[in-house]
Amino acid sequence: MRAFKHPLPADFVLERVLYALSDPVRMEIVRYLAGVPEASCSELDGGRPKSSMSHHFRVLRDAGLVQTRNVGTTHMNSLRSDELNQRFPGLLECIVTQA
Repeated sequence: MRAFKHPLPADFVLERVLYALSDPVRMEIVRYLAGVPEASCSELDGGRPKSSMSHHFRVLRDAGLVQTRNVGTTHMNSLRSDELNQRFPGLLECIVTQA
């Protein structure tokens, strides 16, 4: 299984982060991950097609919001809270606490 590419915190772009969060599915994923250390893709798919979820996770990874690692055949995802807070202080908290 191939390793995923993740941008360095210095390469996070606010517009890319906001674009990633503009989709309700991706926002739901980020809010869920804010409450757990990590979750598998199957925990987060909500019954949606795998191809659709792959796209959403790629957008989240490319923006720097999510870290994905392989555990056997499972993809485990975690929110990059510390890196995001370092780059954009207070943004993630503001987003996660909105109803």
